[in-house]
Amino acid sequence: MTDIASLQSDILAQILAAGDETALEAIRVAALGKKGSISELLKMLGAMSPDERKTQGPLLNGLRDCVGDAIAARKTQLADAALEARLKTETVDVSLPPRPELQGSVHPIAQVLDEITAIFADMGFAVAEGPDVEYDDYNFTKLNIPPDHPARQMQDTFYVAPQTDGSSHVLRTHTSPVQVRTMLNQKPPIRIISPGRTYRVDSDATHSPMFHQVEALVVDEGIHLGHLKWTVEEFCKAFFEIDEIELRARPSFFPFTEPSLEWDMRCDRSVPGKIIFGHGNDWLELGGSGLVHPRVLANCGIDPVRYQGFAFGFGLDRMAMLKYGIPDIRSFFESDLRWLRHYGFAALDIPTLDGGLSK
Repeated sequence: MTDIASLQSDILAQILAAGDETALEAIRVAALGKKGSISELLKMLGAMSPDERKTQGPLLNGLRDCVGDAIAARKTQLADAALEARLKTETVDVSLPPRPELQGSVHPIAQVLDEITAIFADMGFAVAEGPDVEYDDYNFTKLNIPPDHPARQMQDTFYVAPQTDGSSHVLRTHTSPVQVRTMLNQKPPIRIISPGRTYRVDSDATHSPMFHQVEALVVDEGIHLGHLKWTVEEFCKAFFEIDEIELRARPSFFPFTEPSLEWDMRCDRSVPGKIIFGHGNDWLELGGSGLVHPRVLANCGIDPVRYQGFAFGFGLDRMAMLKYGIPDIRSFFESDLRWLRHYGFAALDIPTLDGGLSK
């Protein structure tokens, strides 16, 4: 027993003193290998008497287990120490410059939307929004569009499956339902713009099944066509960044306005592929407008005798095409990164209205 205790103490001391895994492996072989000191003692158990084996067996097996556990523990310590030393020497230089990465850009539609919102905000307009899937009643009926109007036909409007409550829904064909929602929930005076996506069954170089509109609505006492003309004129000055413009009003017809007008702006197209705004011998169509039809006001719970209003609408996509020289509306929706890098904006460049609005 004294020899076993002495051998155990000696081997454990060697294990503790092992400086690396190579030295530790040598100790393991010397103690537990085929010809190791502990292995040789275990071989002697077969030649002992049953009484001796009963006494020496547990001692030798305990020695083997103790040494094996000590070797495993020391091996873990050495591995942790080696990893710690490696981490101290193998550092990452975080001061190195990052790999160059492509940067995103602001889409022209988003840019124009922010420009127009900023312009109308300076004129005191709030922004109103509504759902893309709209009630047929808000999209047509309350806007004085009769059931037999061509705009209601399937070839012009995307209809949604009938609802369980019997109501009819469409993908809104304009953002005018936002004006209806505003008039139903807000008393005059009202001064809003309603930008957003709209949908119609149409597709070519200048039309898209999904496009963007911005509409303006003003409802108050004493509103007349002079207020409408001034607003359109000052907006165009600020948006196209010119000091003077000349507008031409053409009589038109819209079910929701009376009288109805379409606006043209004087321009010069004498240079191929280029439009100069503000002067010239040509005219550029801007959009439709008019005084809000008294029946629309009444449908929305507003007294048409006391209050009057005006409204107008422009296509955001078309405004972007005109201002930034984009030839095809379909390019807006193709997600071509080359096109986005060419026409996109690295940072928002919101125009001011300095000199644009009359004081």
